[in-house]
Amino acid sequence: MLDVEALGYDSWQTIYFQRATVILTEMLLVYSLDRYVKSSPQSARQQCYAAALSIMLSPALLIIDHIHFQYNGFLYGILVLSVAAARTESNLLLSALLFAALLCMKHIYLYLAPAYFVYLFRVYCLSPQSMLRIRFGNAITLAFGLLFVFGTMFGPFIYWRQLDQLLARLFPFARGLCHAYWAPNFWSMYSFTDRVLLLVAPKLGFAVDYSAAKSVTRGLIGDSSFSCLPNVSPRITFILTLASQVPSLVRLFFSPSWERFVGAVTLCGYSSFLFGWHVHEKAILLVIVPFSLLALRDRRYLGAFRPLAVAGHVSLFPLLFTAGEFPIKTVYTVFWLILFLLVFDRLAPVSSRPRVFLLDRFSLLYITVSIPLILYCSLIHHVVFGERYEFIPLMFTSSYSAVGVVGSWIGFLVVYFTS
Repeated sequence: MLDVEALGYDSWQTIYFQRATVILTEMLLVYSLDRYVKSSPQSARQQCYAAALSIMLSPALLIIDHIHFQYNGFLYGILVLSVAAARTESNLLLSALLFAALLCMKHIYLYLAPAYFVYLFRVYCLSPQSMLRIRFGNAITLAFGLLFVFGTMFGPFIYWRQLDQLLARLFPFARGLCHAYWAPNFWSMYSFTDRVLLLVAPKLGFAVDYSAAKSVTRGLIGDSSFSCLPNVSPRITFILTLASQVPSLVRLFFSPSWERFVGAVTLCGYSSFLFGWHVHEKAILLVIVPFSLLALRDRRYLGAFRPLAVAGHVSLFPLLFTAGEFPIKTVYTVFWLILFLLVFDRLAPVSSRPRVFLLDRFSLLYITVSIPLILYCSLIHHVVFGERYEFIPLMFTSSYSAVGVVGSWIGFLVVYFTS
């Protein structure tokens, strides 16, 4: 089936195996979403079913798993199962163990761990009557459960003295701030600003490092240097990520509830995606999946979710770049956005608090701009320029999507802290 020594090797047997295993493993996602719907209150069952269906039919999973080929579906199935288990106190230990197992399968979920730590510590390990009283039985049970999961995973690496090799591959800081295609986060906006300043800085008399001019647009993985703006180190990204997570974690600790827990998980995903080091565009699922579980809570949540739904899915388009894949990704994504945003708009209840006027208008304008952007980046640019300036449509897509993700993040922050 596979010759591991042959470069550029492929076979239909390998493709059949990949596609079949993706479909089979995503049955876990189906099961998890079913458990999530059944664990929801009867009054919100219809909204939860719509949210579950939107995740199951997500264009992101179609693009990343079924075409680009990865196994994200069943991993997010474990995450949803863990989140659903956290809805009741009797299943909190199960929720923690599921999340620990998920961390061992893919370390990117470490970005969500602060929300889990705070929620489990406050609700499972501390008394609900007093934060100063520790429930030692629960704390010890949780500690031994986590030690068993992580010990099973890391024990062989420790025994064979390969832990350093493992950590070096889990946290590859040498790869640079930005991925070859900029993920639509704060650093893509930072890089775009540096591109603009590169044109105007000489006229204004500012210093320009021309040796770094191609660093973030060369399409290669490596150190990212900026021509006009200060360079960014891994320490800075860590500080920004942690600082942006702390406010939501503080609110979760002092006012714990399942809805705030899912909100904190979502905001931790936002923070890691927006400010993290060498973020991949596919990591936007860390935000879309948990936010989908809250999007229909009321119309204010939906208002913050709309630009994320558009930006998150459009930002994945460059993963599929052949002519044959263009109609698949475009037609399916547009159909999904029209269908579910209309259904969500009908199902989302009216909020008891006033909606944010500017956020509603931003969502409408943002969705409107997506249509000409997709046409230009996917069709017009190639017709006009051919193979020249290949990074321009990628830069436009990334920068446009970054505006949507940041706008959605700000909108959700307002909703989270005023609900």
